[in-house]
Amino acid sequence: MSLPLTDGSDAEIAALALAGRQDAYRELLSRHREPVFRLVRATTGDPHEALDITQETFVAAFAALARYDRERPFSVWIKQIALNKCRDWARRRRVRSFFTRAAPLEDAFSVYDDAVPADVQAADRAELARVTAAIVGLPVRLREALVLRTVDGLSQAEAADVLSVSEKTIETRLYRARSKLKALLGD
Repeated sequence: MSLPLTDGSDAEIAALALAGRQDAYRELLSRHREPVFRLVRATTGDPHEALDITQETFVAAFAALARYDRERPFSVWIKQIALNKCRDWARRRRVRSFFTRAAPLEDAFSVYDDAVPADVQAADRAELARVTAAIVGLPVRLREALVLRTVDGLSQAEAADVLSVSEKTIETRLYRARSKLKALLGD
């Protein structure tokens, strides 16, 4: 008798999914849905869009599962896909904003976020909104490094792997991101 899916590695479960086991897809989704959602929400600053982008991430990942290199961590691979989906979302958003001119971009930063998980709720929602807006306002490369290290809790090496850059680049981007945040938020 084979081991339950929950005992298998991500690479083993990916192989089972490719072999047609639907429960293997569900297991991969179960293992990685929350971390991917947190990463996307922190990157976009919009919990409603984050749900859609997270779903798009898994649809794209499962469609490309045959290209997953099982020698690398699945979590790194899926986070790379998620960040690419966030970049696509940001490009589409800029284009829509340019053509529609519906509302100033600053209005988008004041969206009330009541979908923050209990383990990361802040006592002062106004301060949380201010910090979130400041993070979303960072340049993409700085924001991604900051989110991967501080929100997602990845090590410097893991963040470098996800972004396909050196650890020194992550260190530099983190320093710059924190400096910009300090300037934006004050002390």
